[in-house]
Amino acid sequence: MTDASPTPDLPVVRLVPKAEARAIRHGFPWVYANELVTDRRTRKLAPGTIVRLEDAGRAPLGLVAVNPASRIICRVLDRDADAVIDQNWLAARLQRALAHRARLYDQPFYRLVHAEADGLPGVIIDRFGDLAVVQPNAAWADVMIGPLVAALQDVTGVQTVVMNGTGRTRSLEGLDEKIEIAAGAAPDGPIPVPMNGATYMADVMGGQKTGLFYDQRPNHAFVAGLAKDARVLDVFAHVGGFGLAALAGGAASALAVDGSAPALDLATQGAVAMGAETRFQARKGDAFDTLAALGDEGQRFDVVICDPPAFAPSKNALDAGLRAYERVARLAAPLVADGGYLVLCSCSHAADLTKFRNASSRGIGRAGRRGQIIHTGFAGPDHPLMPHLAESGYLKAVVYRL
Repeated sequence: MTDASPTPDLPVVRLVPKAEARAIRHGFPWVYANELVTDRRTRKLAPGTIVRLEDAGRAPLGLVAVNPASRIICRVLDRDADAVIDQNWLAARLQRALAHRARLYDQPFYRLVHAEADGLPGVIIDRFGDLAVVQPNAAWADVMIGPLVAALQDVTGVQTVVMNGTGRTRSLEGLDEKIEIAAGAAPDGPIPVPMNGATYMADVMGGQKTGLFYDQRPNHAFVAGLAKDARVLDVFAHVGGFGLAALAGGAASALAVDGSAPALDLATQGAVAMGAETRFQARKGDAFDTLAALGDEGQRFDVVICDPPAFAPSKNALDAGLRAYERVARLAAPLVADGGYLVLCSCSHAADLTKFRNASSRGIGRAGRRGQIIHTGFAGPDHPLMPHLAESGYLKAVVYRL
């Protein structure tokens, strides 16, 4: 590990007079482009440069990473304007994050770093035993990927680190897309992940995002508690998140629906790995078309789960996204047996809980069904919520009994 060096002379950027410096002092982690003086010198700073941030009166606010190519032009790294952002600093943040997860889980399978909420803006790290997947979704993390990977290995002892540089967030930062092995050797195939009594197969090199969604863990567990002897339908199943958890909870059967054949193949491998293949079926197809077809076939299930991708990834997409969530509920509700359960999920931060719940309830009503809400779930504690940043509390799961 590197030794801390004297604080270097860093460039300085400054808020415009009308910007609200108090928000930064109280913990807000971002500065938007219209809040910063963007003179020629600032515009010439390379994306990811670490600079000192001052308010309009030249009082220091801390160290930030600047990216003139992004609408989020600054991300706060440290309130101490004299801190040194190096491998030691990264290791301290990682150690703090690890201490929290080590209290939560008895096996090393979890989200280790949840971006701003863990003090590493734009950085996602998911751990799969002795392998970790890093998503450097901010320019500063892309620049410092070497020290970040070294600190990660030193703190956690992981042997292999995959750098997954894909996704919408990186494009908003002006960063290239790439997936590469940053340390160690590429895995031979999918990695078995034990969770809630089920076994999931994570494709860390070619799957969605890091290869597995840990955020739904507590919601999977809740559904597993409803699933004994139940007929379960898992729509937008990905690698079988809810369906496999239901099988671990004693479900009589689980039908997984997804548009991705590779994802369903991983779900099937998971069912085999946990000895539940005779109770598991996969059906490839568009989720909306398949929901309608199952209704036409007269199919009924005791538990139906719909966990779609983000239909409202931004405010501009909110209205269309809410209509899509309403449509999901309208198509899914008729498939639920009387007294059964409908689980509807959203990972759209632009659609808050009230808007999502209202859209879902409208869809259920339009289907001619009535229900009671028995549970509302959120992401697990390895996905901490930053109080100042609504975007970090994106996941909602609403459970209805119809």
